[in-house]
Amino acid sequence: MDEVVLFNPGDSIGNFHDYHEAVQSAQIYQERHTDAGHVLVVKSEKGEPSFDIFLAESQLGNGQTGHAASERYQISKKL
Repeated sequence: MDEVVLFNPGDSIGNFHDYHEAVQSAQIYQERHTDAGHVLVVKSEKGEPSFDIFLAESQLGNGQTGHAASERYQISKKL
C-alpha cells in the first residue's frame, strides 16, 4: 500500500531524476545530520519521474492541506 503525503516543494533538501542517487544522497544527509530525524525519499505524482528528499517533520498535516504551495508525493523510501 502506497502512502501519499503533502509537502511544500520549497522545503525539499534535494531533487533528483535517478532514484538510486536520491537514496544515496538521503543516506549521506542522514549520516551528516544525525539529529535531523527521519529522511524521506518521495516521488512526485505529476510529470516525469522526479524524486525529492524531505525531512519527515516537514510533512504538512491535515490542518495545512489547503496550503497553496503544497504538492502530493508518494513515499519511496524512509530512512
